[in-house]
Amino acid sequence: MTEIADNTPVIIGVGQYSEKVGQTGYEALSYMDLAGRALSEAIADSAAEGNVADAIDTLAAIRAFEMSRPDRKPPFGAANNVPRAIAKRVAANPERAILTTTGGQTNQQLVGEFASNIAAGESQCAVIVGSEAISTVLALSAKGEKPDWSEEVEGDFEDQGFGVEGLMEPALFAHGATGAIPLYALAENARRAKLGKGLDEYRRYIGELFAPFTKVAAANPHAAAPVERSAEQLATVTERNRIVAEPYPRMTVARDQVNQAAAIIVASAGLARDLGVSEDKWVHIHAVSAATELMLSQRPDLSANPASIASVEAALERSGKSMADMRYIDFYSCFAVPVFNQIDHFGLTADDPRGLTLTGGLPFFGGAGNNYSAHAICEAVQRARGDRGAFALVGANGGWMSKYATGIYSTEPADWSANDRFEKLPDATDAVPAAIGPFDHAKVETYTINNAKTGSVAVFLGRNDAGERVCGNADLTHEATRRAFENGDPFGVQLNITQDENGRNIGRLS
Repeated sequence: MTEIADNTPVIIGVGQYSEKVGQTGYEALSYMDLAGRALSEAIADSAAEGNVADAIDTLAAIRAFEMSRPDRKPPFGAANNVPRAIAKRVAANPERAILTTTGGQTNQQLVGEFASNIAAGESQCAVIVGSEAISTVLALSAKGEKPDWSEEVEGDFEDQGFGVEGLMEPALFAHGATGAIPLYALAENARRAKLGKGLDEYRRYIGELFAPFTKVAAANPHAAAPVERSAEQLATVTERNRIVAEPYPRMTVARDQVNQAAAIIVASAGLARDLGVSEDKWVHIHAVSAATELMLSQRPDLSANPASIASVEAALERSGKSMADMRYIDFYSCFAVPVFNQIDHFGLTADDPRGLTLTGGLPFFGGAGNNYSAHAICEAVQRARGDRGAFALVGANGGWMSKYATGIYSTEPADWSANDRFEKLPDATDAVPAAIGPFDHAKVETYTINNAKTGSVAVFLGRNDAGERVCGNADLTHEATRRAFENGDPFGVQLNITQDENGRNIGRLS
């Protein structure tokens, strides 16, 4: 085999760390401590003879959920300098320290960006690391405990900002679709409408999709909910498996109550040799592609996510492989619809013998905030090492199917001499225009009934008489309107629209 060029980027170490409230050895670790443990695991995983921590020149810290929006503050505090606080825990002092933007695609995209930097000679060793301690925060808060997780760490760092501008949907937020669950439910119901399926039948599809995921989670020591469940258990609505937003039962949405951390170390082949990292540990990055979708309310097809498909196709094309060549797959699975989008397009099935997750998926392994796909990449690296020559694909999703990044990995060498294996795809330009000003009628394209603590609200997206995209609330106090929405089949109906005192659009059947 031809000698691998010194500036070829390779993954030399991956690490995961987790803990569960109440289990033996539980320490109630902070975000920073969990991340430090994962990075220590990654350094140990490299089995280097030299000092990997000293060699780290770049460290990117993935934003924890509670640091991901301007209006959120970590309840127990956090480091003033998150990346250097993590670096300090392994005695590293990188030249470049980064606090990333928000988004579940970020870690996968950074693998591509850092690999490209290494190929260009701008870096030698880069780390991507993140953590969540939401389960501990909730458990301690419930007991009235408030530890101090704040710390002052010196040194400069790049704060890349929250990066949520493209995720803001003011009109939808104003009508009660204020979080990921109802926003994904709008897309999910649009797919259901396209298929012409009723609620119970479609929930069964979701159960059949996710039942194999639970089997993987049950065997994963880092899984937050390691319990194998049948499709029927996942699909059947019970008091414990209540509808959180139509059509989603609670068990089929991303589980954010986790204490999990993961880290990835990317180095140049030359440095890996200098550090004494055996080539048996090297995993090559064959392609990374990143794409940004239109805002949810702007998408011509509310059920579809063409940017994510384009990202996967671009990565496959650059790697010279097809989906059939992927022996290991992890499609981002915060909800069913991002997975359905992929398998619909590539002609896969829920019972694909390869499986569609490497971790167990976000509802069962756990939705470790913006950092979930770092866990998937860790698993992909370990699979590739154990099955030499096999290829693994990781698809990472951010926002409300707003951003997507895809990575392809193998122990087979990848030629980075042209430094063209990382690609950002152009943005779509076919946005549906939003209505400006009041309107009298709307034809429903999709909807959800969001069951929040403050009560149930029916949110819809549709078109006005001018064909512009509109959103509003169905009036559930109106009997005919309530029946149409609660029965799950308001698609295509025309609503008469009035505006309430808060400027919200209220729709009623004639």
